[in-house]
Amino acid sequence: MLKLVLPKGSLEKATMELFDAADLGVRRGSAVNYKASIDDPRIESVRILRPQEIPTYVADGLFDLGITGRDWVEETSSDVVSLGELQYSKATTNPIRVVLAVPGDSPVEQVADLPAGVRVSSEYPELTKRFFAERGVDADIRLSYGATEAKVPDIVDCVVDITETGSALKAAGLRILDTILVSYTELVANPEAYSDPEKRHSMEQVMTLLQGVLEARGKVLVKLNVSPDSLDDVIAALPALKTPTVNELYRGAGYAVETVVPKNEINVLIPALRDAGATDIIELPISKIVH
Repeated sequence: MLKLVLPKGSLEKATMELFDAADLGVRRGSAVNYKASIDDPRIESVRILRPQEIPTYVADGLFDLGITGRDWVEETSSDVVSLGELQYSKATTNPIRVVLAVPGDSPVEQVADLPAGVRVSSEYPELTKRFFAERGVDADIRLSYGATEAKVPDIVDCVVDITETGSALKAAGLRILDTILVSYTELVANPEAYSDPEKRHSMEQVMTLLQGVLEARGKVLVKLNVSPDSLDDVIAALPALKTPTVNELYRGAGYAVETVVPKNEINVLIPALRDAGATDIIELPISKIVH
């Protein structure tokens, strides 16, 4: 059985929603309880901790499996096995970016233009140190405990911070100079636990459920009937994601067609299918898609 650790903080709500949709609902006494459980034979226990700590704890063997960001795996240089990306973040499906940002009116156009001793504030001191060292820039790196963007220009000259869209940095009067890291949420495992065939199989099954939910998001199943004369027109109207399933109806009465389509196209697609000759059109939600 697996010891699982999940992220508290900005990823917490999205992670709990993902596990719930994967039929791995996390149960705890209250929103401030750091211990939880999942009613699943593969999972022994659940803890909820800050994502900054999770890679180290998983690498040390305190947990078999955990969810954290690639940014914290790189920041802590933790020896973990990645089972793959889970493409969700705090508010979107986009990755976060760890970026170097300077004041909007700064004359600096590239990292090499920064002066020796440039003052940098970041919650990622190790990532930042390696970034500047690789580029031969002598930087005075200062650990930030939050509100990093507010420290320019009075306290520091530039910042290394995270962004999903760049809007918060822009609102703070900052301009992105360079991207240090693109970071998705990942499911990571302890190497020793991952080498155990039984535990690895359980880990991969959990990953299958989580990825199945993410794959299904934004998609719906469309089912319809169509006469033989209109079949080609209906097929031509469907999005070219995959070949639709076509089955002949009883006694040659026509065909039943079904396929998966993007939800954001359905308002245009359904009328178009009807115009092409489709009847009995049904739109169904999808919980998981497992390839």
